[in-house]
Amino acid sequence: MSKEIDRREFLKMSAVTGAALMAGNLLTEEPSLAHASVKIEEVDKVVITVITDNYYDCLRWNLYPPDFGMVKRYMIGPGSSFHAEHGLSYYIETWIGGKSFAFLFDYGLDFHGVTKNMELLRLDLEKLEALGLSHGHFDHWGNLTAILKHYKNRIRKGTPLYVGEEAFGHRFANLPAGRYDPSGMMDLGQLKREEIEALDLVRIIEVKDPTPIVPGAYLTGNIERVTEYEKGSPILFIKRGDKLELDLFPGEQSLVFNVKGKGLVVLSSCAHAGIVNTVKHAKKVSGIDKVHVVIGGFHLIGAPPEKIKGTVEDIKAMNPDYVVPMHCTGWEAVTMFEKEMPKQFIINTAGSRYTFGA
Repeated sequence: MSKEIDRREFLKMSAVTGAALMAGNLLTEEPSLAHASVKIEEVDKVVITVITDNYYDCLRWNLYPPDFGMVKRYMIGPGSSFHAEHGLSYYIETWIGGKSFAFLFDYGLDFHGVTKNMELLRLDLEKLEALGLSHGHFDHWGNLTAILKHYKNRIRKGTPLYVGEEAFGHRFANLPAGRYDPSGMMDLGQLKREEIEALDLVRIIEVKDPTPIVPGAYLTGNIERVTEYEKGSPILFIKRGDKLELDLFPGEQSLVFNVKGKGLVVLSSCAHAGIVNTVKHAKKVSGIDKVHVVIGGFHLIGAPPEKIKGTVEDIKAMNPDYVVPMHCTGWEAVTMFEKEMPKQFIINTAGSRYTFGA
């Protein structure tokens, strides 16, 4: 059976699942409480390439003792450089039975830096089966429309773009008065749905429940909030109608993979829902208790010490094989993870390629 037939069958399955959700067969009035366990197809391996992140170090490849074997770092040469920024972007491939399925998840902020990184990493955008967006903050969608325009001849027309609820919302941050605006309310911008649709390149699909983005990779759906301390940020707001309301990111999406013989790989971008909530949710919806990797932004920058401590303790108690904090995790939390989980901790750099599985 050809890969193209596999892709058509996968998209057909996704459409049937979406229709069931729309009909209310799998969703109740409380979506965060209604998720039934779903069977997440095992992958032989998942390969996660970090296109950009907050930090880059070209000498991480030369560690002694060597860095973890599943991580390959991009090293610059005399005629090249590599871009890091306050943003995050992934190119991800799942491998099942010798076949690979690729997608992009989040897009960073700086067009020139991110696209240069893509070229240096030799990412094959013609292989893309799907695109995904974690949430509606500019450091994750800022480069999306520009990438679609720039690579319109390499991205297959009709490729699905998966988003969560309120991905296109207008967002703000309540910062100290006078720093950016006399009111203290900083405009964080808004991803424009109509601009993406006008390109006539991708199909926007909004999800609320766990949904396959490609074979072996699942969006989490709306994440249930169960911890006592992951209550969101008090400074982040969204405009609903004529009102600014506290933004708790009900539609933020993370990713879940089930690696054969290893367990779950849980990948976040910002984890506004809380990284502990995210992992607990992944375990619940998959029905799998073993966590192999927790990787991504954990949104602990500026968090109170007790919240950081509680998060580290709870992730440590889950006993993942590896923990890879990125992006918005914050220095204090990153160093606490390293101190408390030294044998599991991996420092991320932009350009890192992780292979989890055979």
